[in-house]
Amino acid sequence: MPHNLSRYADLPHQFEGETVTHSRLEDIQLPEGAGTLAVIRLDNGAGKRPNTLGPASLMEFGEAVASQYSRAEAGEIVGLAVTGTPGKFAAGADIVSARQLGSPERAAGMAELGHEVYNLLDDFPAPTFAFISGAALGGGLEIALPADYRTISDQVRAVGLPETFLGLVPGWGGIYRLPRLIGPEAAAEVIFTNPLNNNRSLKAKQAYELGIADALFTDETFEADSLAFAAEVLRGGETAQKIAARREVDTSDAAWQRAAQRAKKTIAAKTGDTAPAPLRALELFEQVPHRSREEDRAEEVRALGDLLISDEFRNVVYAFMELVQKRAKKPAGVPAAAPAEIRTVGVVGAGLMASQLAMVFAQHLQVPVVLTDLDSERVDKALEWIRQQATKQAEKGRISAEQAQALAGLVTGSTDKSVYADADLVIEAVFEEIGVKKQVFAELEEIVDPGTILATNTSSLSVTEMAADLKHPERVIGFHFFNPVPVMPLVEIARTPKTADEPIATAFDLAAKLRKTPVLTKDSTAFVVNRILLRMMAEVQKAFDEGTDPDTIDEALKPLALPMSPFDLLAMVGIPVAQHVTESLHSSFGDRFHVSKNLQALIDHGVTEIRSTDEDGRTYIKDSTRALMQIGSSPKTAEEVFATVTEALAEEIDLMLQEQVVASVKDIDLCLILGAGWPFHRGGITPYLDQLGVSTRVTGRRFHG
Repeated sequence: MPHNLSRYADLPHQFEGETVTHSRLEDIQLPEGAGTLAVIRLDNGAGKRPNTLGPASLMEFGEAVASQYSRAEAGEIVGLAVTGTPGKFAAGADIVSARQLGSPERAAGMAELGHEVYNLLDDFPAPTFAFISGAALGGGLEIALPADYRTISDQVRAVGLPETFLGLVPGWGGIYRLPRLIGPEAAAEVIFTNPLNNNRSLKAKQAYELGIADALFTDETFEADSLAFAAEVLRGGETAQKIAARREVDTSDAAWQRAAQRAKKTIAAKTGDTAPAPLRALELFEQVPHRSREEDRAEEVRALGDLLISDEFRNVVYAFMELVQKRAKKPAGVPAAAPAEIRTVGVVGAGLMASQLAMVFAQHLQVPVVLTDLDSERVDKALEWIRQQATKQAEKGRISAEQAQALAGLVTGSTDKSVYADADLVIEAVFEEIGVKKQVFAELEEIVDPGTILATNTSSLSVTEMAADLKHPERVIGFHFFNPVPVMPLVEIARTPKTADEPIATAFDLAAKLRKTPVLTKDSTAFVVNRILLRMMAEVQKAFDEGTDPDTIDEALKPLALPMSPFDLLAMVGIPVAQHVTESLHSSFGDRFHVSKNLQALIDHGVTEIRSTDEDGRTYIKDSTRALMQIGSSPKTAEEVFATVTEALAEEIDLMLQEQVVASVKDIDLCLILGAGWPFHRGGITPYLDQLGVSTRVTGRRFHG
């Protein structure tokens, strides 16, 4: 027996509840008398649930491979193939169960087991094949890489190594084998660039073009074509020569240097030094040309053993599996009422936000959308923008030219609100001023049917106040989208004390149809995302007003791993908008939300940013800007800024939970991840505050038990 899997026998007991992916062996006669191929079919017997690889699954696979060694050596089989059931291959390690490992020794054992098993396939004494019939991610791709040849179905939508996104490294040989197969530069894209850019993966054609797969076949005849491919390869000749030619990739020192440099830039831009996994992966990647397979194995095992028990890995599993994969798909607070049918949508306003809303509603609902504004010039500009966006989608091949024309044709405009008479839902996206919004709703109520849902896209104002003077306040909801609307996945659904069930049920239904993730919030100023962001920014601005340098503040908050620094965020949002929302929060919650006189001075003088950037990329404050402000002489250190901000965040989140703004702390983290891009490896924010001890220090308890 060419292995010793018995030493891993205790590992399955550490994985309670593992859904075992079985390795079902069968012999298949290859076409045209090419011989008998032993096929291992991965199958968890769980319907659409993807095949995952825990220790019991790996051990069964290893035993299946090992059982065929003697047959291959005796010439009873001409090769060995691994595949899945139709539409399924292997979606990687069972990372949820991996949290149960608990110790570096057990984690390292799990890493060792993967190498032990996959090396059996690598060392098999006959040609080996992987027929990739479904998603091949992480350990699921790594199970295919040791094979000599790979085919892929054209319907496969996810191929990649997402480990650096998940707080791990490709620890079962992926970092070692992939660069050797497709070259270091292409491998860097798969190992670093794609996962750290919103966990992107490759589609089948892309995987084929990169060289991960040797052949691409249509799904309908995938297995038959793959078997015919195997027969051709085994006969040698032209097919084998073509494959060899495709595998001639640049693995020079220069190529490795370019790949490493690209990976470093990606890591610096996305996670910096706040996430250990990408940095460990980079260390491994850079040493691949200088290590043997066994030397690489030892280092991968050490890295994976450390990372599997790290806070960052636990945070990612919480954020990705518990929040994005579960909570987002089964949101809290969905009423039992049946949603209303939406056949026509109205959008009040013709600015950029309103135009984006009109476009998204038209595209995903495929219903007429009508927008209005005070003058025809703005309306025409919005309609032209929508036409341009539809055309761009056609040019990129996302939709056909006919679909683009039809999409643009669904959106019409007017300066007369009477066009909303037949609308089933009207959403306003006008100036963020309570009086303006109340007037809009009052006008709409005289036009629309009593059953029409009235929604506001407000980011900070009281929905209850907007509806206070209406005859039918029960139909008014907050329906807050994030900019840019087509891209940002979150929508906050705000319920007032008088809102009826049907409008809320309809909002949830619409969010799903718009491919958004809804979170129900109580009607409370700024809801979730902006309340937390502005509490942070209030502390930042207070520290600045007291004399703390902006660069010190930005540097202090780097451990939060936010998508942009506080002062860059302020520049993007715009000083007037930030000040306006902070004033709303100050009115509702008092001095916790510091309103800066310095920002107001800049607004009064038409200054749009605190910092400027010189030609070398360095930031500074212009003398003319500094002269407008009164900056104090009590600067904080970076450590004090970090402590002040994290304590403020813990306090605000605790207050929001006490006020029942959302149903659970999970909703807060989900909102921050999807609505503000807060990092997965921090779990959003609350697990990180627990790990720092801040939540206990501020509230007397942890957010997570």
